[in-house]
Amino acid sequence: QVDLVESGGGSVQAGGSLTLSCEASGSISMYSRYCMAWFRQAPGKERERVAAVDSDGGTSYQGTLHARFTISKDSSKDIAYLRMSNLRSEDTAIYYCAFERLSRLCGTPNYWGQGTQVTVSS
Repeated sequence: QVDLVESGGGSVQAGGSLTLSCEASGSISMYSRYCMAWFRQAPGKERERVAAVDSDGGTSYQGTLHARFTISKDSSKDIAYLRMSNLRSEDTAIYYCAFERLSRLCGTPNYWGQGTQVTVSS
């Protein structure tokens, strides 16, 4: 069992920045490889993967978000971060942290956090 707790969401004006944090706890050390990822779901839209970081520090991003978003991981604390810059109204969504064992891309997570709301006003 892996528990994920997100923090850092909130309201920001367009062009601003936010950093989300996701702290993982539980049976992480039993996996030789895993990934942590951020997904988001905007109102009326499907959930989409934003970015992922694997246990070796490798990262991947959805589309062109890499130009404004940066995912990173503090391995000593099992915390994943998502730094979001130059935020736009279309970034408004609930952001979910996810964990997938034995994976690098987090395409089908095994565990999810509760989500944190990000609202960008123009």
